[in-house]
Amino acid sequence: MSKLVKNMLIDDLKTRLAGVGEVIVVSLGRLDAIQTSQLRQTLRKKKIHLQMVKNSLARRAMLDTPLAPAFDKHEGMLAIAWGGEDVVDLAKELDRLSGVKEYEGFEFRGGALDGARLEPTDVKSVAKWPSRAEQLSLLSGQISSLGARLSGQICSLGGVLAGQIASRVEDLEKSETAA
Repeated sequence: MSKLVKNMLIDDLKTRLAGVGEVIVVSLGRLDAIQTSQLRQTLRKKKIHLQMVKNSLARRAMLDTPLAPAFDKHEGMLAIAWGGEDVVDLAKELDRLSGVKEYEGFEFRGGALDGARLEPTDVKSVAKWPSRAEQLSLLSGQISSLGARLSGQICSLGGVLAGQIASRVEDLEKSETAA
């Protein structure tokens, strides 16, 4: 491959990954072209991109970026995946697909998250984290429970006070009718 072509591939990869904060590096193993195409279509439905790259070109393209640690200690052709709702969604989908029988040989090689290198076992543990939507629902539930508890306490104190005032009014009315 000529130097001009390599530089064009590096520039293309830089543009594709501009603004991407996390990637997962996978090996497609012994998947044939049809299986790879099916895998890409499945991932595309989830807005996840998958691109085959030569490791040395990817390493040069990502030099001095937060994604650079993802390409350390790898050789040969790899595929990089990015996109989805968030990194947890990406890891969950890739983890699910790695267990599918028709994609046998598809495995994690690592990745990068916030400038730190992820090992294959780290990617599996990221897949077990709650997704962004799950985290937001947990947070909103915790926030609303505090408000519900506070309003319940305010209403209960007001109810007790109202009950005491009503009782006192009844006592005063009884003493007035008795007198």
